[in-house]
Amino acid sequence: MSLRPSRKAGVRPEEYRSRMSLQSRLMITVFMIVAAILLVVSLVTGVLLNNVLNNQVDTRVRAAFASLSGDFGISLVDGSAAAQLRSAQAAPGMLLIIDSPYTGTTGAVVGSDYARHSLSDAQVERVLAAAESVAVDELTTVTLPGLGSFRVGGLIDKSSNETAGVFGMSTATESVTLQQMVWAIGLATMGGMLLLGVATSGVIRQGLRPLRDIAATASRVSQQKLDEGDVSITERVPAGQADPMTEVGQVGASLNTLLDHVEDSLAVRQRNEEAMQRFVADASHELRTPLASIRGYSELSLRDTTLSETSRQSLQRIEAQSQRMTGLVEDLLLLARLDEGKELVYDMVDLNQLVLDAVADQAMAGMEYDWGAEVGEEPVLVAGDRARLTQVITNLLANARTHTPEGTAVTAKVALEGTGSASRAIVSVHDTGPGISPELQSRLFTRFVRADASRARKTGGSGLGLSIARAIVEAHHGEISVTSEPGSTTFTVSLPAKPAV
Repeated sequence: MSLRPSRKAGVRPEEYRSRMSLQSRLMITVFMIVAAILLVVSLVTGVLLNNVLNNQVDTRVRAAFASLSGDFGISLVDGSAAAQLRSAQAAPGMLLIIDSPYTGTTGAVVGSDYARHSLSDAQVERVLAAAESVAVDELTTVTLPGLGSFRVGGLIDKSSNETAGVFGMSTATESVTLQQMVWAIGLATMGGMLLLGVATSGVIRQGLRPLRDIAATASRVSQQKLDEGDVSITERVPAGQADPMTEVGQVGASLNTLLDHVEDSLAVRQRNEEAMQRFVADASHELRTPLASIRGYSELSLRDTTLSETSRQSLQRIEAQSQRMTGLVEDLLLLARLDEGKELVYDMVDLNQLVLDAVADQAMAGMEYDWGAEVGEEPVLVAGDRARLTQVITNLLANARTHTPEGTAVTAKVALEGTGSASRAIVSVHDTGPGISPELQSRLFTRFVRADASRARKTGGSGLGLSIARAIVEAHHGEISVTSEPGSTTFTVSLPAKPAV
């Protein structure tokens, strides 16, 4: 199952989201919610930790200043800031700036090696500017390039109770601690998201597995041919995935109920079709005898020389209609027998010879048409009923002659496609007539469908010819189709071919 379908140009975001799988949407939603929660927790933790560390630094600064002032004191006359830090044996990270009328403004910081490093004038000015922005008893943070960050505050000379400079402490230790905590939180968050992704994916995939199985069952059912024949739907959702106590189980149970209903309906339809087929076969069989009698008596009566002209015309009409009715009954009986899988006698049939004979017969019946046949020198053999296959080709050629104007070119072709057991024999009948309307093409092989005005009929018909042709072709495990446009119509018959011996 694809987690993220490809997004194509022109697809709106809401359409793109709707095309994503349920698993993808659930995982993305869970990730976004958890990521937002972790981000808020990380930000709050970082802010609180930063405040705690700043308070610790402030406590250290004030303690160091108290210690420095209590033991040695800060005097404006005792030399530079570096000298006073040296005499006070200040700890690493301490910063001192003295603004003395005797020695001027000097600044120094104690390095990690206890060495005293003097500050440049720019660094001193930067620290003094930061210290002046806060009250005397407050601390602020200032960053010095190359030295790091310091928490600094104003320094008061006890002898004059005036501002003597700035005292501060490096925040390097706290910065390292904060950085380590940030990295730890970040790595823990990434690891947690990765673990969450694996766990969520597994849980969601496991939870949606019954739904995928239900979809697979529905897909298999959709591939069954349910429009004809004896149909039995054996596919069902497993009982373990059709538990009505769960949401997915309710879908499975509903699908099983639907399939049961469809199967019952198809069984009823099948019984009705079988009853109708038996009725048509029985009725056609029973009608053959009275029709034969009507035709025989009409022919016998026409031999009477004493009949009047009116009676003779009436008997001729009776004979003609009985012949037409007999043809219709024979067609219905043939269709009924084909539906039952009867009426075929299999033999090896050479389609080349069959097409040549059929075209020759039609050329004699319709000399006003341009007939043609294109066949190869090698025989194209199929296993089938010679008489019924001849009926198919004759029917297609007769239709071309019946439904096209005089002078139309009608060409029958035989070709062999593929090799070995997968080879197919292709018979096509092409004409240059006016064509078949698109709305008629989709139902052309349906029983009792007759051509419309775009293929003008010169004679009547029952509308069973093409349906009989399709039934015969399908009984031979073949296919028949039509493609048509003005000036070009082609009926194509595809049958399994047999290799020539």
